[in-house]
Amino acid sequence: MLRITDARTGEPIDAVPARRSLTRVEAHVERDDLSALRVLLVADVLARTLELGGTPVVTVADPPPELRARADALGIRRAEGDRSSAGPALHVLAPDATSVEGIRIEVAPVLGTADPALLRMVLLAAPRRQPVDLAAADLDGARETLARWRKSVATWATRPSRPVPERVRQELRAAWEDDLDVPAVLEVLRRVEHADDVPDGARFETYAYADRLLGLELTRDIGAQR
Repeated sequence: MLRITDARTGEPIDAVPARRSLTRVEAHVERDDLSALRVLLVADVLARTLELGGTPVVTVADPPPELRARADALGIRRAEGDRSSAGPALHVLAPDATSVEGIRIEVAPVLGTADPALLRMVLLAAPRRQPVDLAAADLDGARETLARWRKSVATWATRPSRPVPERVRQELRAAWEDDLDVPAVLEVLRRVEHADDVPDGARFETYAYADRLLGLELTRDIGAQR
């Protein structure tokens, strides 16, 4: 069960009262900037996490058209519902956003600019409550890691299939269910990449499974000409 820190109290709380209860993830954005884009990204990852845990989710957001286009470029899924939808609500917003009723999940601001192709990876690598200065971010490292993982996944996909090792599955779930700790999810993938006891077919399944949360298109290059 996902435990999330409610910014109103600073205390962890169950994200939903019951695993199968329909839940609204509401992203509150008013501006067209990278900080608002990060709010949409965290809402997207939050919804993916709940779905992986078996919770039905409806996502609510009303971004300006320019921000919607930026979100599309990052692979952020479009909102499907409205704020009158039934079920408990999780509110994803900036620290200075208007007060809302319900669990409040705050997202720190983003400064600077970056290649949209790298932005999702860079933002996922930072804890959501930590401000991100893209001028100081390791953009080259993000580019290299993303390219290497996509190439490796395409290679591993040609190997005999193996299931995700149970201990690895538990590590991934423990990471994302612990206050949506996406940087810890990425760290699990780094360990699996070089683990001697994980067959290539299991590496492929692990990365494909984790990418249901990350949305980094890690399987994009499967079957591509090399």
